[in-house]
Amino acid sequence: MYLEWNVAVDEENLMLRTFLRGKFVSKLLLTSVKFSEDGKIEVNGKEENVLYRVKTGDHVRITFPKEQENERLLAEYGELPIVFEDDFILVLDKPAGMTSIPSQYHPSGSVANHLKGHYLRNNIDSAIHIVTRLDKETSGLMLIAKTRYAHGRLSTLHQTGYVTRKYQALVSGNMGMRSGSIIAPIGRNPDSLIERAVVADGKYAKTNYQVLASYPTFDHVKIQLETGRTHQIRVHFAHVGHPLIGDSMYGGPTELLGRHALHSCHLELIHPFTEEKMAWDSELAGDLAEILDQNK
Repeated sequence: MYLEWNVAVDEENLMLRTFLRGKFVSKLLLTSVKFSEDGKIEVNGKEENVLYRVKTGDHVRITFPKEQENERLLAEYGELPIVFEDDFILVLDKPAGMTSIPSQYHPSGSVANHLKGHYLRNNIDSAIHIVTRLDKETSGLMLIAKTRYAHGRLSTLHQTGYVTRKYQALVSGNMGMRSGSIIAPIGRNPDSLIERAVVADGKYAKTNYQVLASYPTFDHVKIQLETGRTHQIRVHFAHVGHPLIGDSMYGGPTELLGRHALHSCHLELIHPFTEEKMAWDSELAGDLAEILDQNK
């Protein structure tokens, strides 16, 4: 894979490495190009050192090393609900019950397994870099980077607020306020290897919510994250006394649903290369929609 640019007037006399850093090619990625057999940096068709000073109108092309495939990852060939794909990113609408990545005791059935099969079946020379991981029981939109360049760029955009994720959830009981924010630090639960909790020395976490509709025993809420801590939505709503329906790990009632009632319904981002603003929406998962219909 390669990327290429023409040097603009205001970029005249920059060192090549500075020019490339301005195109979001990280120092680590530049190093991987420098010390690989198949990576190279060219100016006007000729390989150049990163200390070269670019001139207006120069044509710069960087060829990235081949993505390293995880040979231990098992390929699976079931259909994936892909909603967008290009050379840099892939967005899919994950069903509930599918893990994002395999584990030691569950080496198959994950999004990553199926993505490897998708790549092999379609002769796609890309890697799997999951940007917005979803819990196994969470359904909805999920973002994957296909190259190290895209992953690094998207991670930066994510950290600076240019990747927006919105969710819908069914939370037990009725919220006291129709909209608001839950701000509470999240860290590991000292009594569990898996669970998170609101703890004094945890990392800052903020969850914004709006109640869309109220029912006798639960609220239908829309959520926008300002941070992305593990289990953040589940922990925050449990912390304020309204755990998600079906979320037995954090004290949610399980009479209506056998999985936690959380759906990733909106994803918005700046494309890592074209810088185009892009957005996708996903309809509420069928099992959650059915609960709403039954309680009207």
